[in-house]
Amino acid sequence: MTKTQKPPFIWTNVLVLGITFLMAITVVPLYGIRTGFDAFEWTVFGVLLMCTGYAITMGYHRLWSHRAFKAHWSIRVVCAFFGAGALQNSILNWSADHRNHHKSVDNPDVDPYAATRGFWYSHIGWILRDYRSGRHSFIQIKDLERDPVCQFQHRHYLALAITVNLVIPLALGWWHGKLWGTFLLAGIFRIVVNHHLTFFINSLAHIWGRRPYSTKNSSRDNPLLAIFTYGEGYHNYHHSFQYDYRNGIKWYHFDPSKWMIRALSWVGLVNGLRTAPRLAIHKAKLETQRERALNRLEANPALEPLRQRMDEAYQNALTALEAWNSSRQEWLEQKHVALTEKRESLNLELARMKTRYRQMKSDWALQLKQWQQVHRKLMHSMPSA
Repeated sequence: MTKTQKPPFIWTNVLVLGITFLMAITVVPLYGIRTGFDAFEWTVFGVLLMCTGYAITMGYHRLWSHRAFKAHWSIRVVCAFFGAGALQNSILNWSADHRNHHKSVDNPDVDPYAATRGFWYSHIGWILRDYRSGRHSFIQIKDLERDPVCQFQHRHYLALAITVNLVIPLALGWWHGKLWGTFLLAGIFRIVVNHHLTFFINSLAHIWGRRPYSTKNSSRDNPLLAIFTYGEGYHNYHHSFQYDYRNGIKWYHFDPSKWMIRALSWVGLVNGLRTAPRLAIHKAKLETQRERALNRLEANPALEPLRQRMDEAYQNALTALEAWNSSRQEWLEQKHVALTEKRESLNLELARMKTRYRQMKSDWALQLKQWQQVHRKLMHSMPSA
């Protein structure tokens, strides 16, 4: 095949994605106008949308693709069942593609949905044609092939997908007395919404947003996308710390998948939650800011006088950060010993370490503020004429 020839269509994918999309923009609104959808139909739509959405973000993505936590067999079964209903392929195929994406992000020859090949390709084009750029290479998922839940879902994927997308909506619609309305809304329309919300992470989240943790790839943090994708919009953080069960790390970040995982851990259905060290997160942000500042200095020689001040502020912030992290670790370790042994002398030492930790934290905050002031001044300064 020459470079000018396009790979052949995968007609199963073309027909499924094409027919469901056309029905979602024509038949569904026409039925809604002529007959209307009631509260029951919208409820079934919402429940199935959330079940299949969480199955992808919490199950396919964070549990299986990144092993960010461990889950009880019952949670794995539920995620596998409704994940099939999202109609995005089996756990094994999905995870193989996703791990290859992270391993070779933005490489147009290897990344299955490289954003460097354009919005259309990364959003849906890579699914429609038989591109053989590392797709479904199971070399990356030997661990998942040993999981009986993954094996079962892979073997019976079609039956599970039909059950969620046809049997359940039709059965509930028949019981409710509005078979076709329930099927159109909770089946067809919900499938299309599921598809494109996931696809937006592959496309928009690599085009639109900020890169506070790394500029080495195209991934972006986008709080707006997070609202519609169960928290997956903090994509630059995710690419920097893919093993973290969180995507939004701040308490105010909208990340329902994180909240669901944490809630399940409280009742013992989930454990082994992995998080990135605070030191690594702060260092990544500082390094990215410094990189941008150096790029601005190179582009604007008139700002060169600020270099020394910038370097000093950066080193001071880095030193304060490491001192704060070290004192925090000592305090936490001593706290654990004090709680275990309950000795008065250890409690006194704990109080001393806690005071030092607070002082280091205050110093880190001060140095960070000074660094940000220098960084802001440099980034907003205009070169002299």
